[in-house]
Amino acid sequence: MTTDTGSTRVPAHNDVIDPAGMRVIWLLLIAAFVAILNETTMGIAIPVLNETLGIPEEQGQWFTSAFMLTMAVVIPTTGFLLQRFTTRQIFLAAISAFTLGTLICLVAPGFTTLLLGRIVQAGGTGIMMPLLMTTMMNVVPAHSRGRMMGRVGLVISLAPAIGPTLSGFVIEHFGWRTIFAIVLPFAIVALLVGLKWMTNLGETTHAPIDVLSIILSAIGFGGIVFGLSQLSGGEGASAGLGSLSIVILVAGVVALALFVWRQLSLQKKDDALLDMRVFQSKNYTIAVIIMGVIAFAMFGTLTMLPLVLQTVIGLEPTATGLVLLPGAVLMGVLGPIMGRIYDSFGPKVLLIPGTILVTAALLVFSFISPDTPVLVITATQIMMSVGLASSFTPLFSSSLGSLQRYLYSHGSAALNTVQQVAGGAGTALLIGIYSATLHAGTADGVSASIAGANGANLAFLIGAAVAAVTVVLSFFIVKPADDQEGAPAPMGH
Repeated sequence: MTTDTGSTRVPAHNDVIDPAGMRVIWLLLIAAFVAILNETTMGIAIPVLNETLGIPEEQGQWFTSAFMLTMAVVIPTTGFLLQRFTTRQIFLAAISAFTLGTLICLVAPGFTTLLLGRIVQAGGTGIMMPLLMTTMMNVVPAHSRGRMMGRVGLVISLAPAIGPTLSGFVIEHFGWRTIFAIVLPFAIVALLVGLKWMTNLGETTHAPIDVLSIILSAIGFGGIVFGLSQLSGGEGASAGLGSLSIVILVAGVVALALFVWRQLSLQKKDDALLDMRVFQSKNYTIAVIIMGVIAFAMFGTLTMLPLVLQTVIGLEPTATGLVLLPGAVLMGVLGPIMGRIYDSFGPKVLLIPGTILVTAALLVFSFISPDTPVLVITATQIMMSVGLASSFTPLFSSSLGSLQRYLYSHGSAALNTVQQVAGGAGTALLIGIYSATLHAGTADGVSASIAGANGANLAFLIGAAVAAVTVVLSFFIVKPADDQEGAPAPMGH
């Protein structure tokens, strides 16, 4: 079976980036900007939504968890989809879904409809991110990938810099619906630009979609994240609910094992939904593990921190956004610098100190209290952002650069899947611990700020312990040779 990544092929040592491919990359960056802007607005919005819609904290966090969970279900299919359909078809389908989901959120009358809109949004986002990564790997020469990944980091970091601050101001003065009213025009512009300028890159295949793999993937990844969330549930948790959570979690693990077994069988005929041969690369596998652990700690922290700032410290939404702004801006500014360092010196000089900074920041957050100065929290968030900026470029570049060209789409799909599942699990688990401790404390007569601080301390400490694993693993990441992709593909590719 003839298989292609669905992107422009560029010789490994070509110094010139294909203009058509570069134009597609910038179109995808527009879409990524819109999606990330949307995703990062929700952290600050959740406390307001909890109060406005009359829902508890652990239910409100599903606006974020369901988003990541949906992407975790969608992303495993993208390795196949990027080969089966054209770049233009995939992009237009993704941005259309995101635009529709944003419209649903804008007019949502309550929790259920709003959650549905978030899920539709996530369906589009889950396709766009692997499409961007796969296209970059095929269009950009190997020796320039760190530099380009840094530029991508600069662009997509503008959204996290703007999102929380914009969200805090808008919510405080105009209400939560205005968030989606602002995002919607950006989504429409990205759709219209794509209709006019998006071109098809590379060839496609005509392999059939394996429905069983899709079902097993959805049950596996969805069951794990949902089971963890319910198992760590706060107020209202019962023995019966705990037993059901364990059943769901076990079912997810079993389905995931069956999914892997199914892919190992299908990849012999090059028909796998997600080709497991990407994990034959030691460098790729270690990088994926590190990315998963960082995502677990990062997404859980970035979702919980706005809650803590408002509940424990007592900040208004606008002030909360301003606390998060400096770190996000700095992460974007550092992107190109980190890319150049990676190209010149490799991953260890960035990844080792980066993972140490992330772990240290989480440890500092584990001592947060109602009396903690806002300046200390802001400085700690800046420290974490520097660590993340130092980690992402070498992880993306080293992991995908370790694969042969025909596996880029599957490698990007697997990497993004692990990131989203780990992020969803981290959000569900850390928020669950925070909420459980908060509810238990207030039930015993402890003030909400003190009880919330206790919950945050425990949750951040767990995040720090998990993140510490990445410090050890970072010593084993190496920079792939520029001619790595020149290795021969298996017969049929």
